Amino acid sequence: MIDVVDVTKRYGSVVAVEGVSFHVNAGDIVGFLGPNGAGKSTLLKMMCTWLPLTSGRITVAGHDVSSHPLEARRVLGYLTEHNAMYETMRVDQYLRFVGRLRGVSGPWLEERMAWVGEKCSIKDVFKKRVNQCSKGYRQRVGVAAALIHDPQVILLDEPTHGLDPLQVVAFREFIRELAEGRAILFSSHNLSEVASISDRLLVISHGRLLVDTSLQEMQDRAASHGHDLESEVLGLVRSSSPSAGEGSEPGS
Repeated sequence: MIDVVDVTKRYGSVVAVEGVSFHVNAGDIVGFLGPNGAGKSTLLKMMCTWLPLTSGRITVAGHDVSSHPLEARRVLGYLTEHNAMYETMRVDQYLRFVGRLRGVSGPWLEERMAWVGEKCSIKDVFKKRVNQCSKGYRQRVGVAAALIHDPQVILLDEPTHGLDPLQVVAFREFIRELAEGRAILFSSHNLSEVASISDRLLVISHGRLLVDTSLQEMQDRAASHGHDLESEVLGLVRSSSPSAGEGSEPGS
């Protein structure tokens, strides 16, 4: 459902993403891991048509994001890292507004409002203004807005930011429920978060994809090197740094 083929993004002489390729199938929950500034958000923005590609190709549910951006947007749900909303709108009004923008109306809109209200646990704040909601509730409202049109492909950028521990656990279970028939890619710099939800791991650093493997294979690789998972991933990221010394060994 998501095909990223040899994608590069340049800003003048600065290369933000270089030659990245991967595929996400329906039913997959894929964790996108990397340090701040690694290129995760840039790739997500190219997938959802916010940013143009310098080169390469991205298709979402069969729609090319460069030549058919509107079709790609219709099947996408995207939660941005910095979740911008209309602060003075009531939560229910905001979600109905987003739903109508997404082509959802009438009984279907009311059905989707009831669904996101229950699944995202935000019914209690429907009558509050967005700027009256706590950080955790605002994040859940953002997730609801990304799902209001029942998208086939879901992109989440730091989705648990601002949630308390109980909300994080509930969110993990919710994502697993959503996976059936959908492709889910979520970005984080928190390895434990990625490992707790995803079955597959993408690791990016300095705009280059370092790893595309199952979580189990990555754990086995770490064990074979005598490392835990966190040490293995950190070693890969450190060894990929342009400033890494010539004597540095991958995984060290």
